[in-house]
This record gives sequence, C-alpha cells and structure tokens, in this order.
Amino acid sequence: MWEYAFGIPDSLFIRGDVPMTKEEVRVISLSKLRLKKDFTVWDIGAGTGSVSVEAALYCTEGRIYAVEKDENAFELIRQNAEAFGISNLTVVPGDAPEALFDLPPPDRVFIGGSGGKMEEILALVKKRLKQGGIVVINAITLETVHRAQDCLCAGGYEVEAILVNVSRSARVGGSHIMQALNPVFILSAKSAQ
Repeated sequence: MWEYAFGIPDSLFIRGDVPMTKEEVRVISLSKLRLKKDFTVWDIGAGTGSVSVEAALYCTEGRIYAVEKDENAFELIRQNAEAFGISNLTVVPGDAPEALFDLPPPDRVFIGGSGGKMEEILALVKKRLKQGGIVVINAITLETVHRAQDCLCAGGYEVEAILVNVSRSARVGGSHIMQALNPVFILSAKSAQ
C-alpha cells in the first residue's frame, strides 16, 4: 500500500507512450483544485491518470472519474490506480463532452486535454458543476489558453492564469545542468454560481 505524500514522483507511475502531467505541474494543479475528502472530481483527458491517482488518494470519501479517449491509456490508468491501492477511481472511456453525460455532477473538474473541444466541454461543465465548483485547465499552447479563458470569462467564472516553467538538474560529464520542461499554463476558475 502506498503511503501518500503530496507530489508522487513521476518515476512511480506506469507511463508507456501516453502523456502525463509532470510532478511539479501536477502538484500546483491539484492545489488549485482546493480538494476536500468527499469531492467528486472529473479528470478530462486523464492520460496516464497521474492527476486522477493523486486526487483519489486525497479524496478518500469521494469519487474520481478519469475520462480518456485514447485506448492505450485505459489500461495504464487502471494499472496506476491498482499500483497505488486506489478503489475510488473509475475509468470512463470516451471522448468529452459525450463521455461526461452520465457522470454525477462534479465538485471539481481538471482538464488536461480537450481534443480540440474546449468550448463544448466547458459548456457542459458550466451546466453540471456544483455551486462553488472549480475548474482547472492545463494548456501548453497559447491558442488553448485563449479559447479556455474566453469561455471561462463568458461563463461568469473568476479566472486566474499562471505560467509554470520547470527545469530539472541533469548530470553532463562531471557537472550538472538544468534541463527545461515544456512551460505549462494553469488556469483556475471558480464558479460564480
């Protein structure tokens, strides 16, 4: 059984060729979600399930729904949940927003990938998100940030955007250098409902 400490090292996740939210970005994104133990969380574009796993470890009395359209990712999410002894995580195969229709209303929503359907996803989230809910979106392109921020502002959310730049040390010969990871925008939006 995994002893949970906030910020699981990336190396402990089974990854394959599926995208994963890196440890440092994941920790900040989860902090922006302002989770509580009994929350229902949607993780849209779950990839390897790293955000879902961390949310499930924290929300021990809640339920996490890892929504993913990539068939290669389904088994990785299940394997990662099993590796951390998680039983409150459900893998939801399918493309958002259609895959979200039958899920219970969320307290929190994390969007790690939208498949180009950000507007449609956020329109459904706006209808289903519980009062006082929070949406957190990770984006790597300026276009995604622009679309997401426009949708969130039009939906009456209070929006904060940050840009996270992380570099990790790597040994080169007898010295160490810093190698940059891709910068990631993190948008957090609180529902005004």
